[in-house]
Amino acid sequence: LLGGDHLFCLCHDGFAGDHCETDSSDSCIIGMGLYYRGTRSKSMSGRTCLEWDLHTRESFLTSDVNSGRHNYCRNLQFRLRPWCYVWKNGARARENCRIPRCNVQPGKVFLSHAASTCGRRNSRQMKIVGGTIATVESHPWVAAIFWISKSRQRLFRCGGSLISPCWVLTAAHCFPEGAATKARRLSVILGKSALNETVPYSEQAFRVDEVFVHEAFDNSDGNYNNDIALLRLKGRPGQCANETRTVRTVCLPPPGDRLQSGIQCEIAGYGKEQQGLWYNSQYLRQATVLLLAQDVCQDKDYYGHLITGNMFCAARPDWSQDACEGDSGGPLVCEVDDRLYLFGIVSWGDGCARENRPGVYTMVTNYNQWIAEKTGLSSFTASPMLAPEK
Repeated sequence: LLGGDHLFCLCHDGFAGDHCETDSSDSCIIGMGLYYRGTRSKSMSGRTCLEWDLHTRESFLTSDVNSGRHNYCRNLQFRLRPWCYVWKNGARARENCRIPRCNVQPGKVFLSHAASTCGRRNSRQMKIVGGTIATVESHPWVAAIFWISKSRQRLFRCGGSLISPCWVLTAAHCFPEGAATKARRLSVILGKSALNETVPYSEQAFRVDEVFVHEAFDNSDGNYNNDIALLRLKGRPGQCANETRTVRTVCLPPPGDRLQSGIQCEIAGYGKEQQGLWYNSQYLRQATVLLLAQDVCQDKDYYGHLITGNMFCAARPDWSQDACEGDSGGPLVCEVDDRLYLFGIVSWGDGCARENRPGVYTMVTNYNQWIAEKTGLSSFTASPMLAPEK
């Protein structure tokens, strides 16, 4: 704020300092403690935290206390709670910090983005695993994208994910026309459990106002690099989709964050149930997959140099479940603190559920800034809350 010849800043409740970098109530954390800026410096085992190294400071802590030159617990890389490095058995090790969760008073919002219902299922009982048919309530952010032919026939093209009331995130390769894609030839249906059935009370249909295919999308090596696109739905200004049991937004994780290999995540789509079929599944299906380490996916026995830093791989240990043709553009979501975050977009693979040929996904956290520039939304976290069902 400008006052006379002086510039002064106001901090959010709970923060202080010249740059609002200090958490004035460092005795507890809210949620996962992503914004914890206290001075706790002991791990759960009682060991003293080590000072953060230069690479970590430059990557994550430039706006922190003393530019990160400290040993305070922080939640970097989107983990379950604040942590730090300690010296253990002659080597540096990561340990969580023992910081209790704050007792949030009803009606008080500490973090505005956390108030959204993004990434929350209507009912945990709706979660279906094992590569079987799933009700749309288990994945209420899934979008079905259709191409409208000249004969006005609606042809299923790809899946997508609702990240805000008017925006769907999907794969660039779903639009071979690239920047020349005609938005008026596209439609999106939310809340759809079956492609060949229309259920008016659960579905919401929209025409598409604009298509943004990533400018650096490249398939010259056959690997769909920068495979990401955005669709702006046509609706009332600022509001398109309404929140219902079958339609909700999914959360976007913070920029650059990575999950550890072995983490179990979920994929969903209307794609083929197995390789070789000429038709898509008529029903929304979902499966669980495990994230693979990047060096494994880049191994010559897997995909080698085709895997860039904009991609990651996921599969089942027994290679029994995978994304398949027709699932393109759909979500790979991972659960953190009872919310589902969109970490991947179904991109490509060599066949379906083949040994040493995992599914390849666009790494969403490489594109937070691009998403923010195109949409005007926050670069991460919970999307703006949908209008409630009337």
